Amino acid sequence: MTGAADPAGSTEELDGVFAETVRRTGASIGALFLLTADEQLLRLAAVSGVPASLTTPWTRVPVAAPAPVADAVREERLVWLGSQEELVRTYPRTAMALPYPCAMVAAPVTGVRRWGALLLMWPAARPPHMTRREQGHVMTQCRQLARLLEDAAEHGQAPPAGEEPRVVAAGTVRPPVAPALAAADFAERLPGGSCGLDLEGRITYVSAGACDLLGLDAGRLLGTRPWQSLRWLDDPAYEERYRAAVISREPVSYTVHRPPDQWLDFHLFPDASGISVRIVPRGAPGMPTPAPRRAAPAAAPAGAGRLYQLLHLAAGLTEVVGEQDVVDLIADQVMPAFDAQGLVLSAAEAGRLRITGHRGYPADSIERLDGLPLDTGFTPAGRVLSSGVPAFFADPEEMRRVHPDAAPASGKQAWAFLPLIISGRPVGCCVLSYDSPHEFPAEERAVLTSLAGLIAQALDRARLYDTKHELAHGLQQTLLPRSLPAVAGLRVAARYLPATRGMDIGGDFYDLIRLGDSAAVAVIGDVQGHNVAAAALMGQVRTGVHAHATTGSTPDRILTDTNRLLADLGPDLFTSCFCGHFDLALRRATLASAGHPPPLLRLAPGDARPVDVPPGPLLGIDPEAEFPVTEIPLTPGALFVFYTDGLIERPGADLEESMADLAHRLAGADTEDLDLLTDTLLEQAGSAAQRTDDIALLLLQTLTLPSVPRGGA
Repeated sequence: MTGAADPAGSTEELDGVFAETVRRTGASIGALFLLTADEQLLRLAAVSGVPASLTTPWTRVPVAAPAPVADAVREERLVWLGSQEELVRTYPRTAMALPYPCAMVAAPVTGVRRWGALLLMWPAARPPHMTRREQGHVMTQCRQLARLLEDAAEHGQAPPAGEEPRVVAAGTVRPPVAPALAAADFAERLPGGSCGLDLEGRITYVSAGACDLLGLDAGRLLGTRPWQSLRWLDDPAYEERYRAAVISREPVSYTVHRPPDQWLDFHLFPDASGISVRIVPRGAPGMPTPAPRRAAPAAAPAGAGRLYQLLHLAAGLTEVVGEQDVVDLIADQVMPAFDAQGLVLSAAEAGRLRITGHRGYPADSIERLDGLPLDTGFTPAGRVLSSGVPAFFADPEEMRRVHPDAAPASGKQAWAFLPLIISGRPVGCCVLSYDSPHEFPAEERAVLTSLAGLIAQALDRARLYDTKHELAHGLQQTLLPRSLPAVAGLRVAARYLPATRGMDIGGDFYDLIRLGDSAAVAVIGDVQGHNVAAAALMGQVRTGVHAHATTGSTPDRILTDTNRLLADLGPDLFTSCFCGHFDLALRRATLASAGHPPPLLRLAPGDARPVDVPPGPLLGIDPEAEFPVTEIPLTPGALFVFYTDGLIERPGADLEESMADLAHRLAGADTEDLDLLTDTLLEQAGSAAQRTDDIALLLLQTLTLPSVPRGGA
């Protein structure tokens, strides 16, 4: 048994269950992701079947990301992908970083609370469907993992998720079937050459024939990776073949040109322990025909791992929306990918560098760096931004030598200053920093420089989005009433939700106009569209309605006069409107509609229905239009719900059925708190859902009504 103060023991137990799960399911690769404390990120805690170096794009996965493990946690369901085609169709961003034939399942690790997700992968030869028994087994193992995590938490131990994932062996090592020398003799007798690679890609065995074909002796090959020790193999296409063999567990063949004039066929045979490689001259008999040869590029680009990393990060940067999203993505994915411990993201504004986001820096350092002029010598950021050339400093001495005026604003020991430039226009500067000296090899500099352009594009789009969002939000708040007036004998609540597509602004509006001590006019309307034109017309309609209502006009006259105003303006957008006059002294409501959905009326618990109000035409179409009037009595506790069609419209849904469903929810809801009631009615629309239309909601409930004054009509 593991003691309460033995975190290493609990980690071993967790890894044991994880390894057993991978082995018993027959998976070739397994990965265990654990949620961070704020439950916003999934961190890769343990991996089996592949080296940790191949997992870089997935060491941190945002819970909100479109990825199988994120969906499994967020939706608490098992996500099965039976083929590469299904992965491409469902999760194209993940498929871009994992372009290998395989099947996979992601399952939530959930017990009393959410802990993370388990990812299992199989070669493509696996059947494309998962049986109920297999699904049940995976979920059972996930629950067992959750129990181990909960036991550790109860004993005050944090879930064992370190900075780097632990590599866990899932299978047992096969005992040698013959003495080592006999095995070596066997390999030497085979035609051509033989060598062995571990899962990290390092050469563990090489025969004399392989040394002859590769052109190096065993001492210079053992312990190295082929694409590092052999220049003519330093091509991402060949490293990619190794990655394909490791992840897909399927044999891979390809042909390589060894200068000056020799062609060699490489045949890779992978399993859980490594890769056996046969090397023979091109076209040698008795070997599988290799895949068609791909021409090597003229220049030697970055390794395949870095290229996939760049593609993965590029896909993420295309999906960010606001400025904070850019900061979060860099912090959560770019920093770990390059082993950085610090981040400062600055935007160029009015000749100064304004810090928009940071990680790994104390507040006083950020205060000293924020707002510096672009030509400052306090930091290389200004000079880098003006020149457009990135700067890399491997240690403080190199920083002092190149920039003697730069002051030590933090304890960082290495820096990468990346200028963010778009078409010659400076957007900002991204600084990655390190807590200890860090060399920047040419490959890493090339990837970071390319990434800087993508970050610049994402940051510029995000700033434009944030500006439009702030403008739209401010305009919408100006056009809608800041607060509703207090009317004796009436409880009111209102809510506005913008469409989630477009400019976050719309033409829906509501208003409540107080008329004396015991009367009020309630109005709700919907101008077609959710853009600036709709909002501008909405402001004119609301102003017209308000002006006509304060003169004491009846609802039909208010709509008639507003209709003539819009007819004179000649707008291209349609406008619906519903108007109600509530006379609390006479206990009477007068209602009129201009093509707007009727309000709902709840008279008692369990009794809610639409009010039967004959609608007139939409406003602004026919200047001579008439709007029928409906009068209904007011009783204490009567609750009216005015709403716009964004609340009930759904693709493919019948409006009458949607209205009936809304009335049913209103009938059974608690009306004690009208603000909570608005949340209940909006649940189906969902404030975070993808709404194609905005929503306005106005609730009015009569309290104990005043007595009718003597002599009153």
